Amino acid sequence: MARIVNVAKELPPFSRDTQAILPYVQHWLADQEERFRRKVLKIFEGAGVDCRYGIMDIDEVFTATSFEEKNAIYVREMKRLGKNVLKKALENQGWSADSLDYIITVSCTGIMIPSLDAYLVNDLGLRQDVVRLPVTEMGCAAGVSGLIYAANFLRGASGKRAAVVAVESPTATFQLQDFSMANMVSAAIFGDGAACVLLSSEENIEGPAIIGEEMYHFYEATHMMGFDLTNTGLKMILDPAVPEVIAAHFEAIVHPFLKKHGTSIEKVDHLIFHPGGRKIVQTVDELFGKLGKSIEETREVLRAYGNMSSVTVLYVLERFMEKQLKRGEQGLILSFGPGFSAQRVLLEW
Repeated sequence: MARIVNVAKELPPFSRDTQAILPYVQHWLADQEERFRRKVLKIFEGAGVDCRYGIMDIDEVFTATSFEEKNAIYVREMKRLGKNVLKKALENQGWSADSLDYIITVSCTGIMIPSLDAYLVNDLGLRQDVVRLPVTEMGCAAGVSGLIYAANFLRGASGKRAAVVAVESPTATFQLQDFSMANMVSAAIFGDGAACVLLSSEENIEGPAIIGEEMYHFYEATHMMGFDLTNTGLKMILDPAVPEVIAAHFEAIVHPFLKKHGTSIEKVDHLIFHPGGRKIVQTVDELFGKLGKSIEETREVLRAYGNMSSVTVLYVLERFMEKQLKRGEQGLILSFGPGFSAQRVLLEW
């Protein structure tokens, strides 16, 4: 059985409160219609994000550069963040880097070939026979995808260790000349960050067990979320109907999955949800609030860091790992991403 044994996070060097960002947004939109400017400022103010971190200072974010220049910063900083967060998780757990059997790296906000895991092999001295799996192009859902792949690796082999390293910089995808509402919303909610989850199939090791994991793919929904690759970089695709589509599918996403693993939403103690944005958080709250379920940790991560794509739900998971939870308590991890898809993991402490 695979267990999650440690979760660590690493933040980029730059940060700004939303209120400090608003003057930059006003200057950026100076040539746009006043009504549009007011609307965008309200989106920033009402996004539920108080602070966000970035791999670039804000002056650099709002400076016109090429895709090549922005991606070079992404590559440099993802290497640094990935190395630091994996090293931190290993030290927290008392593991050596060469004890890992599997290394899964997750990112969708830039292009890096070789992928991050190849650099981690060299930088931290992972074994030459470590199994590498880079997970790309799965967006916000990919952090949970990484957990699913790790659980499947470990379930097939006892006494093994795995690391999932997620690094993202939505800041690197910001489009200075794109005044679409998708770009406005993404600029208002996204931030940068990194996380690492260590998992093990060893005996007598502490941590919540992965009881079940599944993906759920929506039909005819590939248009809802993703990136267009343009000459200026990765251009956000974000359909405003996403919260409504999630709500319409929620019963099919949650209830059959839990039933298959001998439980129900009433028996699940903790909701570990990806904070995709204020509207999605509200949607989930409306669906589960009447059952007495809290998503306060999800809301708090959005407030403190913004949406860091695949990384974000792992920050929520870290908060639950720090709690003194009782034996037998269950947690449901859930995230959504391009495809359109939902990824689910059931935990038991």
